Amino acid sequence: MSQVDLLNPPASSQTARFADGFGQRSLLTIDTEEEFDWEAPFRADGYGLDHIAALSGFQQFCEGIGVSPVYLVDWPVAQDARAQEIIGDAIRRGQAEIGVQLHPWVNPPHHEEVNRRNSFAGNLPPELEAEKFHRLRDLVEENFGAAPLIYRAGRYGLGPHTAGLLGEGGIAIDSSVRARFDYTDEGGPDYSRHPVAPYWADAGKTLLELPLTTSFWGMLRQQGQQLYPLAHRYPLLGSILAKTGMLERIGLTPEDITLEEALRAVDIAIDDDLPLLVLSFHSPSLAPGHTPYVHNEDDLDRLYDWLRGVYSYLRARDVRPTTVEEIIASAVR
Repeated sequence: MSQVDLLNPPASSQTARFADGFGQRSLLTIDTEEEFDWEAPFRADGYGLDHIAALSGFQQFCEGIGVSPVYLVDWPVAQDARAQEIIGDAIRRGQAEIGVQLHPWVNPPHHEEVNRRNSFAGNLPPELEAEKFHRLRDLVEENFGAAPLIYRAGRYGLGPHTAGLLGEGGIAIDSSVRARFDYTDEGGPDYSRHPVAPYWADAGKTLLELPLTTSFWGMLRQQGQQLYPLAHRYPLLGSILAKTGMLERIGLTPEDITLEEALRAVDIAIDDDLPLLVLSFHSPSLAPGHTPYVHNEDDLDRLYDWLRGVYSYLRARDVRPTTVEEIIASAVR
């Protein structure tokens, strides 16, 4: 595992298969994190956790639509007593799962300069990335009473040594790859050529990668893997492709993606026989004023309407919700 580099796109032979009867499923992941100013420089302090109380209503909503959310918890949230109570109760009742999300700028030890490049944990010295991860992983298990089995690097910031430390921490699934996105302009990873289908990171099939689901839509969608990196380098080209409907990139998130767009992305994913659709959003969006996506109560209503509409459509298309435990048990080794 120590030689596995998750930054490299996998070979086609690494594509994961699932047991008969698994069908097509969906997994709801929440980047459960502190509130901070998305436009300001990163800092190790000065964050908020006011939205944590909203997790209670969100959890009730999920149970009402038959979905078991996966809370990917970072350091400030793992320390918060309200989060421990709300999420811990759902975990004990079998209605939610816990995972790890590493925001290095707020996660001890603080031996690095806090800046944009170092906000991608994979850019840190291997020993520092590992120590931050292990402290967080152990805190999550201690405070929530369950061993985390899934990881997401904050800002999708994998590094060449991340796979090895995940193996040391007993992590069975990584979901840091945001397929079809490129963060190299900010000093981060390039996932523009990674697949959206789940794949094994290592030959021993001990670490399963679940990329966040992103669909290409439009007349040129079959060429999206080749064209979109060009659109990233030449924004005018990307704008023309999107405005003409020739090529759009649609992630399965209620943040800046309309319900109509999301349903188109779902159709593409289903038609492409994607076995697992991975949805995601940031927990501060559950209260107005903490992210660029939810400014007021109307925006919050739209977020819930988005989730309600997407899951209603998934049910109609026979795409059932799943869990981390079920994914691990169903993956064919």
